[in-house]
Amino acid sequence: MTAPFTITLDTGALIALERAERRMRIVAAATNECGGLLIVPAPVVIEWWRGDRQGSRRRQSRIFESIWVEPTTATLAKLAGEALAAIPGATPIDALVMASAAQRGDVVYTSDFEDLERLKSYFPNVRVLRA
Repeated sequence: MTAPFTITLDTGALIALERAERRMRIVAAATNECGGLLIVPAPVVIEWWRGDRQGSRRRQSRIFESIWVEPTTATLAKLAGEALAAIPGATPIDALVMASAAQRGDVVYTSDFEDLERLKSYFPNVRVLRA
């Protein structure tokens, strides 16, 4: 994975992209134009890739081809677990998204802004933006 910059997406951002919401279309197009890379931690795909909702499988497949799915390494899992211990009420996948982004100093796009923003106290080098 070599890219001039990377952006991490959570489940809500993938759903927004699937629904062709304007903001996420612009983010994805600009990232692609600039040679950047959209990164999605593997467990996020589990939340997102559900049955064929209203004929969305084709859109999901196109999106899937345009992202890099990051495997969950032991190091990443431990970092997310430490964040869970430090931030009461955080969820495992939110902690994993933030831990993933923190490794690279990424921006995270999310529809779950408040929850990921709370995790910023553990991952101060991550910027959280609404999807």
